[in-house]
Amino acid sequence: MGLTPVPPAELATIVTTLEMTKRPPLRPMPDSPLRLAEWDRPAPDKYRTLFRRVGSPWLWFSRLAMDDRRLTDIIHDPDVSVFAVVDRAEIEVGMLELDFREPNQCELSYFGLVPELAGQGHGRWLMAEALSRAWIRWIKRVWVHTCTLDHPRALGFYRASGFTPVARTIETFPDPRVTGLLPADAAPQVPLLSAPTTAR
Repeated sequence: MGLTPVPPAELATIVTTLEMTKRPPLRPMPDSPLRLAEWDRPAPDKYRTLFRRVGSPWLWFSRLAMDDRRLTDIIHDPDVSVFAVVDRAEIEVGMLELDFREPNQCELSYFGLVPELAGQGHGRWLMAEALSRAWIRWIKRVWVHTCTLDHPRALGFYRASGFTPVARTIETFPDPRVTGLLPADAAPQVPLLSAPTTAR
């Protein structure tokens, strides 16, 4: 057993892939004052704004690193469904993205709420909404991945929702706070070991 050094300007995380290969039993939809608003062909800037609000605490950065054309190709694809979670005041407080581009399957590409809503049961409502929309199509598999940089209860939540862990990988990447994709004070629970090189 050995330890692998990670450069100060990079991060490493263990990624767990989970899947569901059978439609879950029908259950009453959990109550929530929130609702889903489908975004048909959202503008990249609008998408990134919500992506940052939801994902910055967990260092989501992949869609921030894409240029407009590459991002637009994904979020405007007819087999990708993007939703904003909105509250009673029509404020966007979460996001859901379902990717059907691979035959017979659906990836929960992005699933999350702003940190202020954690622990209030809204995640169960959002997952019920996600699964009802995923399984409405003729698919054989719904899958998702989470990592050790995610919310500490994320893995348990996915398992409790009916997903089974099937694979584990290690991912290393430049710290998005160092590259300037996210502010230096994002995700304070993850130590920043190298000074930011650029600002955006």
